[in-house]
Amino acid sequence: MEIFQGVLYGFQVALQPINLLYCFIGVFVGTLVGVLPGIGPAAAIALLLPSTFAASPVSAIIMLAGVYYGAMYGGSTTSILVNIPGEAASVVTAMDGYAMARQGRAGPALGISAFGSFIAGTLSVIALTFLAPLLARVSLSFGPPEYFALMLLGITLVTYFAQGSMLKALMMASAGLLLGTVGADTISGRQRFVFGIQTLADGIGLVPVIMGLFGISEVLLNLEQAGGRTREIFASPTRGLLPNREDWRRSAMPILRGSILGFFLGILPGSGAIIASFASYAVEKRASKTPERFGTGMIEGVAGPEAANNAAAGGGFIPLLTLGIPANAVMAILLGALMIHGLQPGPLLVKQAPDVFWGIITSMYVGNVMLLVLNLPLIGLWVRLLKTPYQLLFPLILLFCLIGTYSLSNNVGDGIVMLVFGILGYLLKKFDFEGAPLILAMVIGPMMEEALRQSLILSAGSFTIFLERPISAGFILAAALLLILPLITRRSGVAKAWRSVPEESAE
Repeated sequence: MEIFQGVLYGFQVALQPINLLYCFIGVFVGTLVGVLPGIGPAAAIALLLPSTFAASPVSAIIMLAGVYYGAMYGGSTTSILVNIPGEAASVVTAMDGYAMARQGRAGPALGISAFGSFIAGTLSVIALTFLAPLLARVSLSFGPPEYFALMLLGITLVTYFAQGSMLKALMMASAGLLLGTVGADTISGRQRFVFGIQTLADGIGLVPVIMGLFGISEVLLNLEQAGGRTREIFASPTRGLLPNREDWRRSAMPILRGSILGFFLGILPGSGAIIASFASYAVEKRASKTPERFGTGMIEGVAGPEAANNAAAGGGFIPLLTLGIPANAVMAILLGALMIHGLQPGPLLVKQAPDVFWGIITSMYVGNVMLLVLNLPLIGLWVRLLKTPYQLLFPLILLFCLIGTYSLSNNVGDGIVMLVFGILGYLLKKFDFEGAPLILAMVIGPMMEEALRQSLILSAGSFTIFLERPISAGFILAAALLLILPLITRRSGVAKAWRSVPEESAE
């Protein structure tokens, strides 16, 4: 009964005209971000974050959340029409979506991706509505040791599920923890690693770092890769957007399976939407009676992954809102946005700020309807936007980055921090270092340090407090296993290789 009361209260908040406007702006910008390759929701949210400081916390987070799940919608457009994924989670959609476009079926491919995304997004929000309050209630029993162990597990999971090298991900997480210590000590109030630089007195700003790592670096990378080439749109998709009865028959179960799989994978820290879309494609290929036809224009290969990545976007909000643990880089930025607006995500959020908690959840119902209404009629507009030259698009992004960073505190130093991290982010991407572990560790590092020191104060300096409590001991054991598992796997692989050497040489 309490959940239904919360939902009704949330709709009262979400349906306020100002919040409807922010929700519309968020999903519209998110769709645009998904359509235009190379920007991504993390960079877009970082760019928009300064513009939300004058808004109420609930309006700001509603808009920023809309950018995230809106980008999941828009990413399929470029995958199907141009064979260039607008968003990383839409890579799989290009395999069969572009093949359908080459066969003259771009319309049904875009239509089923839009309807599948709407159904999966709605199902994930329903699950979020019921699971989030229950998990928040359970986590009320957590103390400082449990929070420290949970945050440690969160960082470990992000590094474990990193797309590239786990060692590189651990290095980035360590750098993020170090950056989080700059500024005033949370316990004693003393300055640390400031070196007399006034800009660093309050710590390294999260927004300039995010805008540099995800915004400026993307500008530099895309300008390098784009050169003077233009993109060719394969087919006009403005007619025949509604899938026929046969398309729906073949897509119904993939959408349902993708929704369930994507939601639960989205809860896990790591690249939930990306993993979910690939996993859904693999499931549909295995379940199909004609798996050899995947990649030649099978509509199941569009419906399943698109449902999975949208459901994963909803699932990612559960650990953020209930535990204060971001599941990916976008959630880490949203965590920072909540903290900038004076809110502490976690089990107490539903009690301390019910308008934010329930307003965000119910706004997703509204946002999903808006996206369905927006996506189909505006496909012609998105096609024209795809022809925008990089040389015109990215200088505007760079200008917006500079204005947004300076507007934070009218401090030139923040702009310098952004440019430094922009160049650093460009170099890191060139050498296959991911920015997500760094941002996550930088955001939760101060909270992790505070929980560690509070735990040691409670135990009079004894580290055994983390092992004496079953929940914290379980989290630490899980983190240790995740770190050790790749070493065991690698050693077993080396052993097998060594055992095979004499056999090969004997032959």
